[in-house]
Amino acid sequence: MIGRGLINRAVATFVAAGAGFVAMVALGATVFYLLELVVPSLAAAAITAALFAVIALIVALVFVRRAHGHEEEEEHEPESLGMRAFHLLQDRPLLGAAAALAGGFIFLRNPALATMVAAAFTERSRSRRR
Repeated sequence: MIGRGLINRAVATFVAAGAGFVAMVALGATVFYLLELVVPSLAAAAITAALFAVIALIVALVFVRRAHGHEEEEEHEPESLGMRAFHLLQDRPLLGAAAALAGGFIFLRNPALATMVAAAFTERSRSRRR
């Protein structure tokens, strides 16, 4: 029966949404009580509200961008290594987080190598001439 499968999916979606809501409320309470140990209650509430507003804004912008389908503009000059990394972070945030953790590990183990990588990211293309 087609209707039954649709109902099961709808129920599963609502259960997942409810669980996500409860998790976010619990996270908000945890952040509030952790901040309350450091700052006054009113400041902790304001910081928590601002933090969750920023998170909501980021999520909304990501979904609006995906809804519009980011059109790839043709660029005549090749992208730098930094721009390619930035686009990778936008398209695949989990891969970007893993790369950031790996970069942090490399920086802790070998600061000279991290400096060379940072120089490669900030280096401008030499093929473009004025």
